Amino acid sequence: MSRGHVAGMVSAVPLGPTLPGLYHDDEFTQRFMTAFDEVLAPVMSTIDNFAAYLDPALTPEDFLDWLAGWVGVLLDETWPIERRRAFIAIAAQLYKTRGTAAGLAAQVRLFTAGDVEIVESGGSAWSPTADAEPPGSPDFSVTVKVTPPAKGKVETARLNALVAAAKPAHVRHTVEVSARAG
Repeated sequence: MSRGHVAGMVSAVPLGPTLPGLYHDDEFTQRFMTAFDEVLAPVMSTIDNFAAYLDPALTPEDFLDWLAGWVGVLLDETWPIERRRAFIAIAAQLYKTRGTAAGLAAQVRLFTAGDVEIVESGGSAWSPTADAEPPGSPDFSVTVKVTPPAKGKVETARLNALVAAAKPAHVRHTVEVSARAG
């Protein structure tokens, strides 16, 4: 869908009557101004309804990717429209936990609709023994294990891009997608 002239859309505020009184009875000028009304009607309608363009439940379908970019999420164009709208709607909530294992798991779970397990290399813990080795690995990495739903599949390249965008930049990651048993 392209933005532009919309056949049959009339301007809520025609320009002809806003001209100086001298032109109100000039038939040519009034007809001439209707051309501007036709061109500007979609622009005025968009401005009047701008709040709806920012609402994922109401925005036109062709604006969803633009809106997703504003909130920093990656959409899968193969998803049904309702799922894409829902994903954008909760994106702001995802930012509260961004960079954490819980936040990464939530985003991957929404993206794949599957079971997600996050395995981190390190952690923090205390030990009752002095000079004990710290838990985990000295390098920072995360493994994201996904089991898609029974009738679903996961595009690994897109999932990898999502994980790369959602995890902290200094953390290496791997993605493992396994088939559901049974």
